Amino acid sequence: MLDVGCGTGAITADIAQAVKPEGYVVGVDRDETLLDMARTEHAGIENLQFERRDATALKFLAQFDIVTSARALQWIAEPHLAVENMRQAAKCGGVVVILDYNHTQNKWEPEPPPEFKVCYGAFLAWRQANGWDNEMADHLPELFRLTGLTGVRSSAQDEVVKRGDPEFEKLSFLWSGTLRHLAGQLVAAGFCTVSQLEKACERYETWARTGLVKQTLAMQATVGTAP
Repeated sequence: MLDVGCGTGAITADIAQAVKPEGYVVGVDRDETLLDMARTEHAGIENLQFERRDATALKFLAQFDIVTSARALQWIAEPHLAVENMRQAAKCGGVVVILDYNHTQNKWEPEPPPEFKVCYGAFLAWRQANGWDNEMADHLPELFRLTGLTGVRSSAQDEVVKRGDPEFEKLSFLWSGTLRHLAGQLVAAGFCTVSQLEKACERYETWARTGLVKQTLAMQATVGTAP
């Protein structure tokens, strides 16, 4: 099995544990720092290997029964190349599975503070300026068909968290953490100011603690079979 855009390898390691002893898993990513973390964290899993490769230039040919990617294509400016390479990496009759977001359909109940909505819009504009698809999940079925994958089907896999859920606090603070992490890039690119980001994060975090009832991150899983 091949996991494309494996990052620190948490999902990849779970897959390797699930398929052993017969199965073998390769995780690939373009970020060597993340791969170093993955190799250190999961060094004891014998049927798992991590390699530095770009999704748009994989060079695997009909080697894997399953080729998967989770939340990675949203950061690739040429996702059609990644899907094509994933199809080529799959054996005849092998399965390609990709899970990703549609950031334009994310929802919060009730509506989040206006300061956050402004900076969230800046985040989407910054992504678009970099050539990254904010509606990646919705466009995957067509990409699958264009690369020759057959039996293409897609299903909603929204990440929903409600107040009172065990991971509510962790997941509800996801977006303020994201904005803080990307602050330097968003400001340098001119999409918002430091003061706007600081105020947005402060207002959002206060609201998340006291007002947020439900957060829905729109995701879809798309599956196809290699000819």
